[in-house]
Parts: sequence; structure tokens; C-alpha cells
Amino acid sequence: MEQHVLVVFPHPDDEAFGVAGTILSHTQAGTPVTYVCLTLGEMGRNMGRPIIANRETLPSIRKKELEEAARLLGITDLRRFGMRDKTVEFTDQIALQNRLFDVIEEVDPSLIITFYPGYAVHPDHDATGAAVIQAVQRLPKGSRPKVHALAFSNGCEEMLGEPDVINDITPYTAQKIKVIEAHTSQTAGMIEAMKQGYKAEDKDIIERLTIERFWTYPVAEGD
Repeated sequence: MEQHVLVVFPHPDDEAFGVAGTILSHTQAGTPVTYVCLTLGEMGRNMGRPIIANRETLPSIRKKELEEAARLLGITDLRRFGMRDKTVEFTDQIALQNRLFDVIEEVDPSLIITFYPGYAVHPDHDATGAAVIQAVQRLPKGSRPKVHALAFSNGCEEMLGEPDVINDITPYTAQKIKVIEAHTSQTAGMIEAMKQGYKAEDKDIIERLTIERFWTYPVAEGD
């Protein structure tokens, strides 16, 4: 059992698809989870189906969706950094690392979950993962928490090898679906197809909803 889990992602809903079951396994075991979300995803392409938002209202809608997802996940320590969507890679990286380092020192996690830099498709994902790794590596080698990183770019397994952490989150599948649904501005339509596929025992959908994979980032390496 972990002593404290820190989750760091750039966008609302990043926690829903590949991590929700893992988070639930921790919160329901009594492990405190802190979630740092860097932006409100205000540049998201989707506006709901039917449309429920526009470019001006989307940030406030996504903020409420994020808060509801955190509630469903049992996360009571949700921190929003207030950064602008699609600009994480262009912001002051030292300042971002400093903010993350301060959170790490404060909550003293035994495990951090984030994106694997260079293998997470979106520039915000990669920049977030890189900042987390840089912050962790400021700590002395003997006191660095584990980092479980998400990777899903094409060919990532050829470069990184097979994921070494594979969590079967079948007991939390129904709750995971509700977390995905909470981000309705982004997932409406998609989630119905996923639910239908799950009921129809579609192998790919079942695997997506019941298995969560991570790579342990080698934070012990380097100075």
C-alpha cells in the first residue's frame, strides 16, 4: 500500500481513460491521492454532443467536470495550476519544476503518476511528464518516489519495452465509466460507444476499460 499518491496531468480528463481505475484502487484502500491538473483544457476541440459549450464557456464547464471527476475518484486534494492549455511546453520550465517540486516536498508521495515524456503524443503531455521527472530528480537518489508513467505513442513499446506495471482494474470498471462520463463536454458520444462495446463484450473495449498499463520511469538514474 502506498503512503500517498501524486497524480500530475495537464488536462481535465487525462486522469479518466488510463488511470481512473488505478486511482480508485488507491483511494478505496484509504491511500490519500493528490491530483495536480495544470490547465482547464480550454482549447479542447469538443463542445459536447449536443453542443453545450462555446470557446468562452468551455473553461468553466471543464472546471466543473474536473471537480466532479475528482469527487467520483475519491480525490479530496485537487490542485489546479491555472496554466493555459496547449502552452505547457512554452512556459517557464524552471518555474513549473519549482511548483511541482514544492508539491512533492509537501505531500511526500511514495508514488507519482504522470505521462512518459516523449511518448505521450500531445506536447502538453510530454512537457508535463518532463517537468515532473526534472522535479523528482532534484531529490536525493535515496528519497525519490516511484514514477509510473503513461505512454501510448506509436511504437512506444518498441522503444521502451513492455510496460512493467499492469493493473487489472476490473472491480472499478463501472466507476471508471462514470468518471469518463463526468467529462461530458469531451466524451459525449464516445462514451456511449464504449458502453455498448463493453456490453457486447468487444475485446478491445473491455481491455481498454479494465487494464491500465504503466512504465516505471528510471528516476534513480541521473544526478
